[in-house]
Amino acid sequence: MTSGPNMSDISCKKRDDYLEWPEYFMAVAFLSAQRSKDPSSQVGACIVNTENKIVGIGYNGMPNGCSDDLLPWRRTAENKLDTKYPYGQARWGKCKVVFKKCHP
Repeated sequence: MTSGPNMSDISCKKRDDYLEWPEYFMAVAFLSAQRSKDPSSQVGACIVNTENKIVGIGYNGMPNGCSDDLLPWRRTAENKLDTKYPYGQARWGKCKVVFKKCHP
């Protein structure tokens, strides 16, 4: 009959292949970007304080309360109002994070 590993056989060293803080926060921003419904660009944002604590996360999309189905997602059109740009989707990810942090 074999027994499990002896506790003295198990390494007590910490892992050395963990993510550093910048890579971790970039991964969080990348994951947040996957929430975007924009067919041409997915932008995520992660705001961090000096203690490496996440204080805000967001992505590009319509402002809260606006339907994703009612406004256009096109990048180009004859009439600029038929594109996404007048409605702020392109930069809204970063703005939304800052706004939500400042106005909980």
